[in-house]
Amino acid sequence: MRHPADPEPIRDSKAVAAYALGWIAIVTSPLLGGVVPAVLALALARQARADIAAGEGWRTGSALLGRGELLARLALGVAALVVSVAVVVGVLHHAADPAHDFPPTVN
Repeated sequence: MRHPADPEPIRDSKAVAAYALGWIAIVTSPLLGGVVPAVLALALARQARADIAAGEGWRTGSALLGRGELLARLALGVAALVVSVAVVVGVLHHAADPAHDFPPTVN
């Protein structure tokens, strides 16, 4: 039984913020705007993990924190994939239509 003077367990606000930033990052990652919220989510997740461990059971939210980290990492992966595809498309487009340095009448 819990002592009446003990505080109520509360959800860590940094874990909630990391989860929200993870969703923002995953939604905006195809347009490369998700990189910033993903990095912020991972930074907050690291701090929240330390706070939850220091709370010794009085701070909750580790499951939410794990989901936020997963979403942020997925967003970074999607952004990297988008950049890779853009580079490949740009290289293929340039290779298909090379620019001429000289007029066509020059050998």
